[in-house]
Amino acid sequence: MVNEQIRAREVRVVDSEGNQLGIMPLRDALRVAAEKNLDLVAVAPNAKPPVCRIMDFGKYKYEQSKREKESRRNQKIITLKEVKVRPNIEDHDFLVKLKNARRFLEDGDKVKATVMFRGREITHPELGRRLLIRLAKELEGLATVEREPKVEGRNMVMILNPKPHQQ
Repeated sequence: MVNEQIRAREVRVVDSEGNQLGIMPLRDALRVAAEKNLDLVAVAPNAKPPVCRIMDFGKYKYEQSKREKESRRNQKIITLKEVKVRPNIEDHDFLVKLKNARRFLEDGDKVKATVMFRGREITHPELGRRLLIRLAKELEGLATVEREPKVEGRNMVMILNPKPHQQ
């Protein structure tokens, strides 16, 4: 809230340098801000009495939007990559899938490891569980298991989270 939008009788006023001016009636605080050609901005409207700061509101909004842009730019977007295998996968094929999962984790992405069952293979879920546990053990240094292997329809799914990089 700015200037006339503030609806309190008394406010605690802080000037543009950060010095406390004390508690004063809203009218006086608005007059002090107007004399300095600045705005009265409520920085803590829920306090008793509300804390208001004398500042250039346009400049404050601009700097706040700049800070938000900077924080959005520094955010790391984590995507979910999927590695699909079958319960009777050959060793070399498993190593290829393992290499892909390792690359995804090193890039900072989560990995969803899926074992797809066809036909009667679903009667042996322990094969899929063994495969996923083996994958998790191979990637132990890079990842933590976010979700344990779990059967979902004709698939068994496990989710791995990348561990933060240690420098």
